[in-house]
Amino acid sequence: MRIQSVMESLRAEVCEANRSLPRLGLVVMHSGNVSGYSPQDGKLVIKPSGIDYEQLTPDMLVEVDVASGEYDSQMRPSVDLPHHLYLYRNMPELRGIVHTHSNYATAFAACEQSIPVALTAVADEFGDQIPCAPYVSNEGDEIGKSILANKTSAPAVLLGRHGVFAWGSSASSALKSAAMVEDVAKTLILAKQVGEIAELRQDQIALWNDRYQNRYGQRKAA
Repeated sequence: MRIQSVMESLRAEVCEANRSLPRLGLVVMHSGNVSGYSPQDGKLVIKPSGIDYEQLTPDMLVEVDVASGEYDSQMRPSVDLPHHLYLYRNMPELRGIVHTHSNYATAFAACEQSIPVALTAVADEFGDQIPCAPYVSNEGDEIGKSILANKTSAPAVLLGRHGVFAWGSSASSALKSAAMVEDVAKTLILAKQVGEIAELRQDQIALWNDRYQNRYGQRKAA
């Protein structure tokens, strides 16, 4: 049986993550995108612009050289490619990035409000508030610079009046971050209809985050 190359495996993972966006209710029509990065190849793969998620296949993803930004494809990459490139170049630990305009998280972004650590789920998954960066132009590196300037230790940022960028150690983990941003945003918006919300204390946040990040789930194989 033929073993998949690193880039073939990456294409399969990134394609599946992209196709999961509408299933998880994180995008409508063609909006949003997922990319994945292979540092050993120096390349990322990203969703092509304006393609239906249902039609997307691994071979349709656009392969881009991260250092130069050049690509050799008949497909045009997502218009958000410059922001993905900027983040990979300046956050070398990243292996996956997701961009969405999911409703509840973007409601916070529309009001230029950060998502506070007012739920144990936020403490578990993020360990910090999910900040909202001020509105900036989509030209050049403006969005990438804004994300870097405003990010916390959480693997996600809201962009004022725009949407969400989330990231992780893989395209799959970035997808999980994006899904959890939307989930906690929805709960907090509903909670605000009931009464005032208050943030957890820092010691409480640390306790919940440690338990989830270090003891939740099964041990990884050695």
